[in-house]
Amino acid sequence: MWTLRFLGMRHILLTATVGLTVAAACEFARAQEFPPDAVKGKVVYERNCLACHGPGGRGDGPDAAALRVPPANFHRFKSFLKSDEELLRTIEHGIVFSPMHSWQGQLTETERQDALAYIRLLVQRGQ
Repeated sequence: MWTLRFLGMRHILLTATVGLTVAAACEFARAQEFPPDAVKGKVVYERNCLACHGPGGRGDGPDAAALRVPPANFHRFKSFLKSDEELLRTIEHGIVFSPMHSWQGQLTETERQDALAYIRLLVQRGQ
């Protein structure tokens, strides 16, 4: 009986390990299938971000002057140092007590990643 119980636990542990490994591999494969697209990101940025952040991402868009809290200037060192995960979290959830609202439910995850790719391209080009 102890042998059966031990074998049963080994089977459960092995099944769980294999399941987690397969799940991780699938997640990795899914992430690699669709890299962010800066060209599509430009369209998303121009439609949703340009009014506040400006055409070059410097926080000087046409609506920026009317905001109490200025939009982020992506060329500033503070923004440049933020990881992609931090910036995606900001896009998804917004910033409390600022005009930067949550884009979750309005933009898909792919659109958010594409917009970030375009923002990174703007900064890289120095535009």
